[in-house]
Amino acid sequence: MRRSISLALLIALALPLPGWAKAPPGDAPPPAQTGQLQGAPWRIDVPTRWNGELVMLAHGFEPAGTPRAAVWPANDATPALLKAGYAVAQSGYASQGWAVSDAIADTERLRQHFLSAHPRTRHSWVLGFSMGGAVAIATLERYPQHYAGGVALCGANLPGEVLAREMLTTLLAFDTLFPSAAGLPADGLASTAAATLPQQALYPAIEAAVQSRPALAATLAARLEVPADQLAGTVSLHALIWHDLVRRSGGVPVGNRATVYAGFGDDAAFNASVRRVDADPAAQARLRRQLGLSGALQRPLVIQYNHDDPTISARFEGVYPALAVSAGATPPPTVLPRAGEGHCGFADSEVVRALQAVPR
Repeated sequence: MRRSISLALLIALALPLPGWAKAPPGDAPPPAQTGQLQGAPWRIDVPTRWNGELVMLAHGFEPAGTPRAAVWPANDATPALLKAGYAVAQSGYASQGWAVSDAIADTERLRQHFLSAHPRTRHSWVLGFSMGGAVAIATLERYPQHYAGGVALCGANLPGEVLAREMLTTLLAFDTLFPSAAGLPADGLASTAAATLPQQALYPAIEAAVQSRPALAATLAARLEVPADQLAGTVSLHALIWHDLVRRSGGVPVGNRATVYAGFGDDAAFNASVRRVDADPAAQARLRRQLGLSGALQRPLVIQYNHDDPTISARFEGVYPALAVSAGATPPPTVLPRAGEGHCGFADSEVVRALQAVPR
């Protein structure tokens, strides 16, 4: 899990930085330019033998409060991209959390900064990991004139409303199957009280609940399409994302008043007991503006996922390609066969191959 955060590992092992923020092992990278643009730290690496092409690299989800290095470090894939001849520019984004909206603006600002110093850049590409996959796709949709194409690897490639509904379903399902779990707010994981609970308390309480009722935990894990031993980390991660979406939207952005749930065992009993919430119209409109995806691509896009990814469920994989086909995208996305294991478990050579697979 080298290119985006593993919440379970972060909490259980107390890692100081997620994998994408670690300096690459081995030889020191070429000298880099670093700085800040409107609160967003950035890094630019240009190889000695530059091919004239630029990769704008978008990193994954960074929980609010994650410590940041004084100088923005290179993504693990940077050395391989440099060796292949590409310049690499990467923004740390002005905010943490589900920062897709900020990331789009920060990435575009950094692209302009790079081109001001390198006006003869031949082509620009956008490449994103995990949450950065949504950043890459939204960037292609909004700024097609600036890019030759893009790549979304292990991406959460979902429109904001779809993502929010998935997160809400996870939290309400947990609350229904594990009511009054010790150490958690009485109103459940989707409540405002849960938003203020520190992760050091939230994750262990979720883990204790799922361990106490293994049969129900197996039902929820199967419905969410995650391994049972990853269930607590998935629920905790979804809580982080949900509450960040609520904060950024200024209210509850999706509801479930008319939703009929399936896959939770006794579905009639589940639907009768699950908490029902209503979307705040202003929050819903804000979410659509910030995180909307239309599918109307005008530049080529390559999408690739990993085998056995506990973070990106298989049901997520077809959402954006179907949206693109419905919107008449020209060309439609190219979906490569799965590669690597886990979340963002790509070898460096696979990252370069995915970029080189973008139709020219």
